Amino acid sequence: MKPQRQNVREGGLTISLRVMRSMTKLYQNSLLLPDDLILEIFSRLPSKFIARCRCLSKLWASTLRDQDFQNQYELSLQEINTQRVRYELKSFQNDNELYSRVSAMQPPRQNVSKGGELTNYRGVTRSMTRRHRNSLPVPDDLAMEIFSRLPPKAVARCRCACKLWSSMLRRQDFTELFLTKSCARPQLLFAREDRSVSKYIFISSPQPENPQENSYVVAANHLARFPRSNGFYGCTCTSGFFCYGDDRNLKGLQRPVHVPVISNPSTGQSLTLPRWNSKNKYGVESYLGYDPIAKEFKVLSMNKSRVSNEWISVEHQVLTLGTKKLSWRLVECCIPHRSSSQWICISGVLYYAARAVGSSVNSMVVSFDLRSEKFSSVKFGKAIPDSTTLVNYDGKLGLLMSGDSHDASGARTSFELWVVRDAAKHEWFNHIYVLPPSWEDVVSETMYIAGMIGTNEIVFSPSYQRVPYYVIYFNVERKTITKVGIQGLEAFHGGSFHTYLNYVQNVKLL
Repeated sequence: MKPQRQNVREGGLTISLRVMRSMTKLYQNSLLLPDDLILEIFSRLPSKFIARCRCLSKLWASTLRDQDFQNQYELSLQEINTQRVRYELKSFQNDNELYSRVSAMQPPRQNVSKGGELTNYRGVTRSMTRRHRNSLPVPDDLAMEIFSRLPPKAVARCRCACKLWSSMLRRQDFTELFLTKSCARPQLLFAREDRSVSKYIFISSPQPENPQENSYVVAANHLARFPRSNGFYGCTCTSGFFCYGDDRNLKGLQRPVHVPVISNPSTGQSLTLPRWNSKNKYGVESYLGYDPIAKEFKVLSMNKSRVSNEWISVEHQVLTLGTKKLSWRLVECCIPHRSSSQWICISGVLYYAARAVGSSVNSMVVSFDLRSEKFSSVKFGKAIPDSTTLVNYDGKLGLLMSGDSHDASGARTSFELWVVRDAAKHEWFNHIYVLPPSWEDVVSETMYIAGMIGTNEIVFSPSYQRVPYYVIYFNVERKTITKVGIQGLEAFHGGSFHTYLNYVQNVKLL
């Protein structure tokens, strides 16, 4: 039963219960968050933003002067290993003058006349007004800065706090700001296929800068678990999104079909792409790319068909993520070739090693521009071994080779890097990195190349993990070998992990 509408007399104005209901609705969209999340939000801010937040309301000023918060703030600085100067929080205690200026902008308080049964509404009205004034009247730039400094799990919790926050944290400009800040602090990503529980497990850790001997990082951030079916192929990361091929049992087909799956370890979401517009559902190879200009993720897929007694890639199709209705569309490819599982996306261009018609080995690199959706190729001139790792070398495509072997052992003496100089002229230049004698002493088991950081560090990871888990950094300029321990993976002793470099967190929803 709805209560009878009643009015409150206030300084010549009549305030109905509909207005108070509106005020109650505003209060419901304010800062109704658990204490631990509130403290986590503020502890991630630099000191100058804490000063601004203290001037927004008395409630925030009291919270940010509390000794418990100051202790957590200091712990947060140590946890993220920041190099910025630590300002003394006590230096911001004398901000009463600035708070007075902010308070002066509030409308003057007016009295509510008492009248019969309406006396109780005066306290309710003042209470709602006071509590709403202590909510989140934050400038847009400050609010965006606050949220962009939170970890993805905290952003997900904030999305559930109210409609206002949910709308703000789903906006394109916020996801771009968050991605930009994440690119400034890339991480290591560990992916494991756990057959015992039929899950794909993703764990991240800080990516050390200038690692020193006997250094450790903590991989305590368990990101997500995704269901697995029958396989796990050709996986890699692009701008925080993870693309892998999976075998799924689809209705109406006699055997499992290899389908591309897109997942976001930061948000825990995964998306199985729709079925192909083709009768041939098998032998599909898929690549995920990100166009930084159009701000779009696209998936390029193709299948293999036997033509003139030779297998080549046919039916090249593209799908754009983020559209209302996901659908494949055909694109024309005038370069006969056979694709491979070696690929990378650099500055809006997909690159993958390929086999030319008439060749028995990969001897070229095919590129696909995500904006123009055009194919081109760069001839390499000799065989590209299966152990080759495609890397981003200062914005250019690089081929990092460890010889004919798929792995790197202690007996290896050098590595070779080929970088595209002029794609139109099919010109390459190469570097040969000779390993120091300490390599044989440090490496005691089979390793594989995880990738390259910048232009001077090659990272290796064990094929099968032991406790303690570690990665090896080879600085090609200083000729140093550094072993970096990864703590927090003890529960996965003996399991096989895939290690990915330069992982960035992305809060974009699928």
